[in-house]
Amino acid sequence: MIVKMHKYTFLIFYKEYKNFLESLQQLGVLHVVEKNKTVSDDIKQRYVQINQFEKTIQFLEKRENKKTQKTTDADGVEIMHEIIANQNKLEALEQELEETNKKYQKATAWGDFSPEILQKLKDKDIHIRFFNTSKKKYLELIDAGIPAEIISEHGNLVHFLFVQKGKDEITFEAEEVKLPGTPSSEIKKKIEQIENSIEQINDSFDEHAGSSITLLEQCKNDTNNSLNFQNVIFNTKVEADEKLMVLEGWVPDTQKAPIDDFLQKENVLFITDKATLKDRVPILLKNNRFSKLFEPVGSMFSLPDYAELDLTVFFAPFFMMFFGFCLGDAGYGLLFVVGAGLYKLKASKEIKPLLSLIQFLGLATIIFGSISGTLFGVNLIDANIPLIADYKSLFLNPDKMFNLALLLGGLQIIYGLFIKTANQIKQYGFSYSLATIGWLVVILGGAIYAILTMTEVIPQSKTILYIILSTGGFFILFFSDPEINVFARVGKGVWDIYSTVTGIFGDLLSYIRLFALGLSSAILGFVINDIAMQILGASKILGPVFFVIFLLLGHTLNILISSLGSFVHPMRLTFVEFYKNAGFKGGGEGYKPFSKQI
Repeated sequence: MIVKMHKYTFLIFYKEYKNFLESLQQLGVLHVVEKNKTVSDDIKQRYVQINQFEKTIQFLEKRENKKTQKTTDADGVEIMHEIIANQNKLEALEQELEETNKKYQKATAWGDFSPEILQKLKDKDIHIRFFNTSKKKYLELIDAGIPAEIISEHGNLVHFLFVQKGKDEITFEAEEVKLPGTPSSEIKKKIEQIENSIEQINDSFDEHAGSSITLLEQCKNDTNNSLNFQNVIFNTKVEADEKLMVLEGWVPDTQKAPIDDFLQKENVLFITDKATLKDRVPILLKNNRFSKLFEPVGSMFSLPDYAELDLTVFFAPFFMMFFGFCLGDAGYGLLFVVGAGLYKLKASKEIKPLLSLIQFLGLATIIFGSISGTLFGVNLIDANIPLIADYKSLFLNPDKMFNLALLLGGLQIIYGLFIKTANQIKQYGFSYSLATIGWLVVILGGAIYAILTMTEVIPQSKTILYIILSTGGFFILFFSDPEINVFARVGKGVWDIYSTVTGIFGDLLSYIRLFALGLSSAILGFVINDIAMQILGASKILGPVFFVIFLLLGHTLNILISSLGSFVHPMRLTFVEFYKNAGFKGGGEGYKPFSKQI
């Protein structure tokens, strides 16, 4: 659910304002209303600096940690700039090393020559020319009496030189090449120098990883605190010839008592007010332990608007079921539950909610894997296992799983319409919900009537059916928009009937993806087991070894691929089909209190 917010307006004398803000930041409960859409250059620069600190810390955390003694008066900003400069230098050195290695590869083909000696020979009209050709053609040149000498060979390619007296052009079948300007020995020295420089820079990174991360984190927090402080001042309204400072902000209901005590103690002049539909109210969610695990999933799309319902508690059970339906293997679900449980024993406090979410998703996978009769890619329906022979009738075949997917989809759509009704009543009043109630009358009334007549609880009656359709149709046509005249309402109602019927039908078909993904995951598991059995029978000695290896690799890959689809597609069904039918508007801004990071 969304925590109720209270709007506070503070009136502070300008000389007392700084001390007031410092105390308010220490309290850390007020979400400041941003009055200015633009930001100052100083604030922009602080944002850049915080981003640089974060990137530098992330970079150092990936380095080897070398414990070194550093002076306690080190400047975090200087260290950050030093690291950034060395990163740029390292990038340039690595690029230079790559280019120098290419030069070295070319130079090694011609040996360690002396440019000075070549120049002296040239001054005496003795010219040394360098060529490449195939070994066969080189031997032909030797047989023809050409004064050539091999320098090196690389496969079928021969590098050789030709000594020529005078400048007369002598040609033969070979590719003449230009000798590198630097011998390989000098290039090798340069490579060693570059590598030494790279090593020194990497050593400095490792040293900072062991000694500077804490300092950099503290500097980042200090910069962030200063930024928040400047942001509040920037969004403060100045009145009464700059003598009176006016600040507005939001405080959640759970924190109202602490701030009221603080304001009373400090004798601060303030005004409180309730939120209206026009206010941009920050969102703070408060859910039970189960639903809270799914808040990160909902925030991937959007936070709810303050005036509407928080849908986390409503979509969480469906998301869990849909994940289990898509993955659909009881063995895989068991791995999720056990693996996440074991990891929780040593995991940090921040990671544990994610692991709990994985366990719940794994539990749903066990349930739906048991329903469909799938265990580590084994089809329990067709398997000859005496222990489960009496329970095979409880498993659902693919046809029944298909129907189950449509049934769950229909239930969620109807569930969404109920939530939409509650949302419309909460935001606009009961009259705005009558059109949605009309759809519920048509859908539920028609479904109940069909079930009762099919089971012969009541006889078929066109009168009852007409009453249901006409009652629902009346609400849909005449209450589609209570703000417009009756003729416009009917026109809009007709359009709503067309768009809603086609929309609901399309939404219902979207839930077939649950069946399709579950079936594809199961089939891939069956194929992996089938291939593994063939490997097992191929050899009495190596067969069992490769059988186990293939099973582990195959099922691991299947889990990774299927888990991704099992997370993404339920998320799509939630954000598109369910949110639309529930009338979710979203666009809420998260609650970010003006607080001090330590």
